[in-house]
Formats: sequence, structure tokens, C-alpha cells
Amino acid sequence: MNKLQFKGEWHELKGKLRQKFADLTDDDLNYAEGQEEELLGHLQKKLGKTQQQISELVNTP
Repeated sequence: MNKLQFKGEWHELKGKLRQKFADLTDDDLNYAEGQEEELLGHLQKKLGKTQQQISELVNTP
């Protein structure tokens, strides 16, 4: 997913992540433009997933 797609689909993706991982908070999913890598790194640490697994979660339709 490129940055434009990430930005445009963030609200939908955020809802899907909350459904799948109930322990994620608003702070965990706080996204600011230009901070995609930081957000993905935070999710990786919080969920105990690899970078590849997080990328697959984010890129799953």
C-alpha cells in the first residue's frame, strides 16, 4: 500500500484492526501524515508481530 492509499483508507483500516485486536487503543492507532513507518513499528511492537505480518494486515483488503 502506498502512502496515498494508506492515508485514504486509514479510517477503514483502523476499524478492521480494532475488530481483530481488541486491545488496541485510540493512541495506538493515532496516525499523522508522514508517520506511516512509526505507526507500523508501534503496531509491530504492540501486537508482537513481524514487520511482514503487519504489512500483510495493512495490505489485506
